[in-house]
Amino acid sequence: MKVCPTTCLNHQKRVGAEETAPYNALMPKHHKQSSSHSSEPTDHLYTSLGIDKTIILVGLMGVGKTTVGRRLARKLGLNFVDSDEEIEIAADMSVADIFDTFGEEYFRSGERRVITRLLENGPQIVATGGGAFINTETRAIIKQAGLSVWLDADLDVLVERTGRRNTRPLLKQGDPAQILAKLAKERAPIYAEADIKIKSSVVPHDHVVDSIITALETYNDCN
Repeated sequence: MKVCPTTCLNHQKRVGAEETAPYNALMPKHHKQSSSHSSEPTDHLYTSLGIDKTIILVGLMGVGKTTVGRRLARKLGLNFVDSDEEIEIAADMSVADIFDTFGEEYFRSGERRVITRLLENGPQIVATGGGAFINTETRAIIKQAGLSVWLDADLDVLVERTGRRNTRPLLKQGDPAQILAKLAKERAPIYAEADIKIKSSVVPHDHVVDSIITALETYNDCN
């Protein structure tokens, strides 16, 4: 991959118990995905971008990866998959129950295997859990086989969005705002390794989708 000129880099833009464990029967390649397929693109927008990799959305919980991912997939005429949903199907357990029963380390191992499979089934749009890209091995797999997009958002936006449902295991360990602030500080330098950065502010999700497409166009021009 050729080095992207500084002007293009700046366009990474900111816009408004093992034997009984659930992953043992994990993920044959013909595994049925839970997320719906989008319709065929009418303008071949994805093809025109000249990108043949799966687009992986990364970032903290609450940034809108799933909502934005669905709309981006629809606009590009690609399949959308939520990796957490795929993990729950493979394990026949919720993410929260996997955390409670087997712990985070075990969850991350299964998550890595799920994401590896999804990258083999592309191109498509994949929304990942907040900690996926933080895991060194998972991040390396994404960098090698996918195109990563970091969705970032201000803390107040994250607190408001994650407060809508009580299903986030990490936020059950204390004050959500403090936990999110700590996670944001610790994880930002790692999320910054993503190929593209987009600011997910309090704007219509379609605006964020358009910003991603613009950034993808520029990224392709630079690589």
